[in-house]
Amino acid sequence: MARQFSAASRARRLHALVALGLAPCLWLACGTVPAQTPLPVDTIKLPPGFSIEVVGRVPNARAMTWGAAGTLFVGSTNAGKVYALTLPPPGAKGEAVVNVIASGLREPAGVAFRDGALYVSAISRILRFDDIERRLADPPAPVVVSDRFPTDGHHGRKFIAFGPDGKLYVPVGVPCNVCEPDPDRYGVIMRMNPDGTGLEVYARGLRNSVGFDWDPRAKELWFTDNGRDRLGDDSPPDTLNHAPRAGLRFGFPYCHGGTLPDPEYGRFRACTEFQPPAQNLGPHVASLGMRFYTGTQFPVAYRNRVFVAEHGSWDRSRKIGYRVTMVTLDGNKAVRYEPFAEGWLQGERAWGRPADVLVAPDGSLLVSDDDAGAIYRIRYKGQ
Repeated sequence: MARQFSAASRARRLHALVALGLAPCLWLACGTVPAQTPLPVDTIKLPPGFSIEVVGRVPNARAMTWGAAGTLFVGSTNAGKVYALTLPPPGAKGEAVVNVIASGLREPAGVAFRDGALYVSAISRILRFDDIERRLADPPAPVVVSDRFPTDGHHGRKFIAFGPDGKLYVPVGVPCNVCEPDPDRYGVIMRMNPDGTGLEVYARGLRNSVGFDWDPRAKELWFTDNGRDRLGDDSPPDTLNHAPRAGLRFGFPYCHGGTLPDPEYGRFRACTEFQPPAQNLGPHVASLGMRFYTGTQFPVAYRNRVFVAEHGSWDRSRKIGYRVTMVTLDGNKAVRYEPFAEGWLQGERAWGRPADVLVAPDGSLLVSDDDAGAIYRIRYKGQ
């Protein structure tokens, strides 16, 4: 009887959690994701001395974060799952052991780790999985930290990360291509305490930021932003922006790329009223995850450069992006923007789409790919 009661209790709990969109894989047959067809990584071009390898196959892999014990957590979008990966050591053969730790969520793209807990974004909510690294095989039910964000699916996916101030930063994209939404609710980067209290707007005037990081030297926020569509193949650019303090406004929907007035909304506000981009990126490249390189495995010249995952265009007559680029800074000034890894796009056909980048503990650079369903590791082996 005790065993039957336990099964019934678990079934009732699963039913309740699925109704809330919060079904952890404790009741959904967690397990290792099976191997898939090899990917053509030999088509990826890198600077001399660098190599790339597939270290994990993760369906719809999106944002990444590290746990304190070295677990790599990966979010997803349409897959609705959150993954935990144990990577093979550098130089070892084989791929990561992958476990699904949550399923049935609404586009859980963003992941962040703090004080033993994994935070996950799911459109309108931020969820928390406590003591997660000790419970990978038996994940806890998630705690709802906040449900105060818009439910809009358009630009609703959220990259999240904890800042140097200990607050969780959460972006909210606009629910349109171009419009004039509530400036306190859309087109912003917000921040809040780890328990969900103290929610406030940090930066305004964005269209859709899906990646940010803090300069390891100045501890100041930098972020990518996706430019609007339907202004032609070559306009406007995506941007890399610098927000050294709270309260800055970056121009959307009135001004794009720092100098281009919007044909519909530009007459209402001048470009000179807003914080200009630190660097204009390619037009429609869909710049997503970005990180400062803080490791030591790459040559010294690469340290503190910004790496950007460019997911790739969908509305140009000729495709662009589908690569990882670098922005070199001189202090707070961007002085160079160039490709670092490219080859996911072959002619007009793409076999993969970079979604996020993350520095590994050994100093290598990880790249997630939500189209090919993979995690890559880029290392420097010397010339």
